[in-house]
Amino acid sequence: MSNLRTIIIDGIEVAVDPSLTLIQACEQAGVEIPRFCYHERLSIAGNCRMCLVEVVGGPPKPAASCAMQVKDLRPGPNGEPSVIKTNSPMVKKAREGVMEFLLINHPLDCPICDQGGECDLQDQAMAYGVDFSRYREPKRASEDLDLGPLVATTMTRCISCTRCVRFTSEVAGITQMGQTGRGEDAEITSYLNTTLDSNLQGNIIDLCPVGALTSKPYAFTARPWELTKTETIDVMDALGSNIRVDTKGREVMRILPRNHDGVNEEWISDKTRFVWDGLRRQRLDVPYIREGGKLRKASWPEALAAAAKAMKGRKVAGLIGDLAPVEAAYSLRQLIEGQGGSVECRTDGARLPAGNRSAYVGTARVEDIDSARMIFLVGTNPRDEAPVLNARIRKAWTHGAKVALIGKAADLTYDYEHIGTGREALVKLAAMDHSDKAGVPGVVIVGQGALREADGEAVLSQVMKAAGAAGAKLLVLHTAAARVGAMDVGAVTEGGLSAALDGAEVVFNLGADEVEIAAGATVIYQGSHGDRGAHRADIILPAAAWTEENGLFVNTEGRPQLAMRAGFAPGEAKENWAILRALSAELGATLPWDTLAGLRKALVAAHPHLGRVDEVAENDWRPLPVKAPAKADFVAAVGDFYLTNPIARASAVMAELSAMAKARAQKPMAAE
Repeated sequence: MSNLRTIIIDGIEVAVDPSLTLIQACEQAGVEIPRFCYHERLSIAGNCRMCLVEVVGGPPKPAASCAMQVKDLRPGPNGEPSVIKTNSPMVKKAREGVMEFLLINHPLDCPICDQGGECDLQDQAMAYGVDFSRYREPKRASEDLDLGPLVATTMTRCISCTRCVRFTSEVAGITQMGQTGRGEDAEITSYLNTTLDSNLQGNIIDLCPVGALTSKPYAFTARPWELTKTETIDVMDALGSNIRVDTKGREVMRILPRNHDGVNEEWISDKTRFVWDGLRRQRLDVPYIREGGKLRKASWPEALAAAAKAMKGRKVAGLIGDLAPVEAAYSLRQLIEGQGGSVECRTDGARLPAGNRSAYVGTARVEDIDSARMIFLVGTNPRDEAPVLNARIRKAWTHGAKVALIGKAADLTYDYEHIGTGREALVKLAAMDHSDKAGVPGVVIVGQGALREADGEAVLSQVMKAAGAAGAKLLVLHTAAARVGAMDVGAVTEGGLSAALDGAEVVFNLGADEVEIAAGATVIYQGSHGDRGAHRADIILPAAAWTEENGLFVNTEGRPQLAMRAGFAPGEAKENWAILRALSAELGATLPWDTLAGLRKALVAAHPHLGRVDEVAENDWRPLPVKAPAKADFVAAVGDFYLTNPIARASAVMAELSAMAKARAQKPMAAE
């Protein structure tokens, strides 16, 4: 490629894109540059000066490599490639000086700081600093901020890198943090001492390179070197964010994001990050059987025998909840249909057409949002349904994409054109001539709020018509992590939830806690928490939560991902697939596998795309026959962002956040 430019970094000749900054060029050459304020997903501040390098032939002082581009370098006198040195005496002296300045006012309370062991300042002081300080003056102290129940602050440790300010204003889209004062008096603060109003605020804990911002719920519970780290997948929404679960013994201590450019970049929502305390509370750890109106503890053989006795020779319906892995959904379908029953995963009543993947998943990838110039949102509030996806839409908007919304108006952290609130605006949009948008990359995102009513399929047909006319890709935004995987394995009944439950004498409920089951039917509940489903149950089979078993989840764009076991289930709780396999033997219809590997082999043989982990399959575009929907407004799919599933409802942190969000919504505004 002729537009590359050759430069020499520490004697290594590399060809790089001229628009790269020097810090990026050094990274490409495999040279490490220390930094505090620079972050590849945030704007450049250039204020920590730790990334200084020497530009040969340039000014007689070191240059900030994060703020200088390759194209700004001057070639040698005879056109030779520019030379950059990252470890010369000038650079070494400059870095030592910067580090000495940073530590003038730093309290050096490493032994009691929660960041100890994973602190950038600690690491870089060791690698690039000096072993003494010339300053003997008293250290300056700052007042701590109250940012809410999630982020603990010790502002005396702050080095003014402004990462938190840039993240909240650029990515999260809130304007509550900033820097006031100059020089010695400069400090990071929040506007009028408000707490942060964002469901992405926990990310500033990861971004902070020192111990100024730490996790309040995790504070003083563990050190990083005591933790076992497991790379897995999040199930709090359907985006399938890549996460790392850190455990100490049997307990989950914290959840952190992992980088995945195609899914969540390196952000996660606050629900994902702080829901871990819900994994400890209200757990089902022994089987129960209801006798005389009361639940009593039972042994596994007794509970399985009772479940098999209840199911034999009766009409059985299976319900698949929002957090069930694909293996459990597949096992349940084999088990229930083998008994002549029916299984349903669309427990919220969503009218998603089975068998047509372009209609229940769509044709767009999450990363298509980055390059889109037009984004249509239909019946969705992505800020509540998938906060990390919403941040991606905001990023596209900041790069010039136009966003339009049909549905209830809400603060989405970016400007959008509000076309209407309901189905009539959608029909009008679908009927319009979109020839002017030919060749303009666009994405239509339809939420579950638009598809849950009786005319959901008609709404979807109009959405597909509009997407086809505008030449845009379609993304169906799900709210349940288990939904796409269960749809992929065919865990659906013609006619939906009401048809599945119609006349059912026994309901096998696999963690579907949001469903009201009428009196009369015998309910067998298999799940991890004593939530609504367990209260209605006649037989309870305790199961592992998603961090306690290996499982496959397919995200909202149709990408299969593996969730790995980070710990073990409490008490006598077992893995979901193993319970169903044991029950099948009790029923005399043993499922043909006795290991997870055997089950996955059968699963992939039946549905080959599920074996291609982390790949998004191409879906053939098959628009639905166009139907006219009813005349009504779209209703929000998520009522309370923090309390959408049993794990979140068991979490004390989520309960506090939910109460704060309600109080904030009811706060009277001043008239002036």
